[in-house]
Amino acid sequence: MFRPFLDSLRRHGVPASLREYLDLLAGLQAGLSDWTPEGFYHLARATLVKNEAHIDRFDRAFAEAFSGLDEIPIEALVNEVSIPREWLEKLAEKLLTPEERAAVEGAGSFEELMKRLRERLAEQQGRHQGGNKWIGTAGTSPFGAYGYNPEGVRIGQHESRHRRAAKVWDKREFRDFDDSVELGTRNIKVALKRLRQWARHGALEELDLPGTIRASAEHGYIDVQTRPERHNAVKVLLFLDAGGSMDDHSRLVDELFSAARAEFKHLEHFYFHNCVYEALWKDNRRRWTETTPTWEVINRFGRDYKAIFVGDASMSPYEIAIPGGANEHWNPESGETWLRRLRETWPDHVWLNPVPRAHWDHTRSIAMIRDIFEDRMQPLTLEGLTQAMRILG
Repeated sequence: MFRPFLDSLRRHGVPASLREYLDLLAGLQAGLSDWTPEGFYHLARATLVKNEAHIDRFDRAFAEAFSGLDEIPIEALVNEVSIPREWLEKLAEKLLTPEERAAVEGAGSFEELMKRLRERLAEQQGRHQGGNKWIGTAGTSPFGAYGYNPEGVRIGQHESRHRRAAKVWDKREFRDFDDSVELGTRNIKVALKRLRQWARHGALEELDLPGTIRASAEHGYIDVQTRPERHNAVKVLLFLDAGGSMDDHSRLVDELFSAARAEFKHLEHFYFHNCVYEALWKDNRRRWTETTPTWEVINRFGRDYKAIFVGDASMSPYEIAIPGGANEHWNPESGETWLRRLRETWPDHVWLNPVPRAHWDHTRSIAMIRDIFEDRMQPLTLEGLTQAMRILG
């Protein structure tokens, strides 16, 4: 019965194999799910999703595969499915009024109880608004939407209104882990960790447990050994495009900068506008008065640095191709000349573009810079940043 679910997962790009599908069935057989929708959801996600980037896709596939179950006539289930009598009695206690239950119990007929239950369920098949019992809208029932209950289940409502729901079945969590969505600071940190390299240097500060065991065994007494503490050894140069069209991406670049600061001990940053020319700066408020010659940056930082350029590469092609093409000053040499110098100075380099990849072919300047960097341009998404870290690694 779960085969359509497996097909839905594959349509949404979740690489669930037959082996994982069999694991799900084995988990159900072993009773790992508590036979509630939430229990099945969590078991299925644990067995079928192997990469956190696929969780949002899984949620969409789950919603597609099991949507419409609430439209199955419950009366048909009552008639056709062998349901334990005590289950139905519990359901009747929830749906029938105390007066109705008393009348049925007085008659002593289970069939009468089922009849009354079917009638109530049949009445509930349509939309209900107001009230405090039915699944509906604009009431105080704990089930439904656009009403109020201090602790309910929200169904079919696109957003929270009172923020009091105990369960939101429609809500898809972990959206930010999707490969194609824009990043947040936390996700950027996760991706940047792939680049971190560790080395031991400095004073002897850390207990070397394997060395202590080995030395103690050799000498016949406890011989404590220490070693330099491990530190993040990767060195990063961050070149950030600022102003103009980059204002639309300022929040995302802020998050990237913040995450990079937290992840890399050896990080230097410089700003440029549209394209790199003969001068860079550290503070945008003083970009006309306190600049650093680009030649000085080239000579100061060694080839062991990894260079990351961040910009939308969206400008006039003249700003890249010819001297004097810059839009704010006269540049004696073309932007392409400087970009090639920087690329050759730091062989480990990459360009991160906040413009979606699907739009790159519509802007000539993006294609030009992409060619200069020999296709080392990646979109500023989780997948793009992950690929960029692999290029630099």
